[in-house]
Amino acid sequence: MPFIDDLPTPCLLIERARLDTNLEQMQARATANRVVLRPHTKTHKTIAIARHQRGVGALGLTVAKVGEAEVFVDAGFDDVRLAYAVVGRDKHDRIAALLDRARLSFCVDTMEAARQASAIYAARNKQADVLVEIDAGYGRCGLRWDDSHLPEFAKKIAALPGLNLVGILTHEGNAYHGPDEGETKEAALRRVMAETRDRMLETAARLHTAGVPGATPGNFEISIGSTPSMTVFENREHHDFRITEIRPGNYVFHDMIQVGLGVTTLHHCALTVLTTVISKHRDRAGRERLFLDAGKKVFTSDASAFTDGYGAILYNAAEMVPHPHARLTGLSEEHGWVQVRGGATYSVGDRLRVVPNHACVVVNTQNATYLVDGEETVHEWPVDARGRVQ
Repeated sequence: MPFIDDLPTPCLLIERARLDTNLEQMQARATANRVVLRPHTKTHKTIAIARHQRGVGALGLTVAKVGEAEVFVDAGFDDVRLAYAVVGRDKHDRIAALLDRARLSFCVDTMEAARQASAIYAARNKQADVLVEIDAGYGRCGLRWDDSHLPEFAKKIAALPGLNLVGILTHEGNAYHGPDEGETKEAALRRVMAETRDRMLETAARLHTAGVPGATPGNFEISIGSTPSMTVFENREHHDFRITEIRPGNYVFHDMIQVGLGVTTLHHCALTVLTTVISKHRDRAGRERLFLDAGKKVFTSDASAFTDGYGAILYNAAEMVPHPHARLTGLSEEHGWVQVRGGATYSVGDRLRVVPNHACVVVNTQNATYLVDGEETVHEWPVDARGRVQ
């Protein structure tokens, strides 16, 4: 395999030691809290990494799209969960075909979608496992956890032919909102984690009390997931119910949004973009600017209140030391715009490594990533499920 200096740019590098550490730490938290770690593959979309996660102890996978499920089932994974409200005959026909080779489960949060799915699977004389999606505070899809109609909704789902209600699922995306005024970053993560956990446990207990079929302790799946909140996850028992699985995704790589939220440090960021300085000029104000060969089609324009620019330019990649004066301030389609306070020590042709703001989006721009150990390339990994948007 080539050395890093021999790779074409722009490209994505994954540090093997950091990847291993990230996988082991999240698995250790899941094991300590007696939950299944069902990692979300939307971050890496890579069969080799999914196998590594399974080797460390993960059970099952999470995906967002049917096309992603097809990729991983074809690779031999036999328990795949779509953490997504699936709608459309074409998608259900494809899921039904996969049921001959694997356990597939998906989310429902409306009767319209549930009835459509029921008709398709019942007509094929098949049973599809479903989870009711719960809005535990994020405000995206799902029935609100405190909705008085939720037990009746769950009973109707459980009664539909072709569907098997196995649990409830939520995504606490509000963990990305950061701290409230006067709150520390760690306190904010723990608050969202505890609120989500407790609301899901309370929901399960309500469904049990209401007599929803299958909603019994020990059998009912209660699934939560978000890298920020899962890094501080602590399980608990409520009326004999416990959280049964966690579904973080970004933890495999981490990124600058995670660093900004206080989830981790740069030293745990396993993914970097290797890019080349292709131009260097001063603007009218006399400020020196560099232009990189990686723009919006490589980096994401995602940002947050806790990030500075569109990624962290590393001064020392081996030690993960950020450059004190260089900032990735702008992106056009094929260019990254870098401002350097006080003048740049970089020249045209120099290569930089950048920790992106949002690793999940960046990986989906590339056909492959490179696993590296120091300056040596260990493997070239295809991004197997890239572009599977349906």
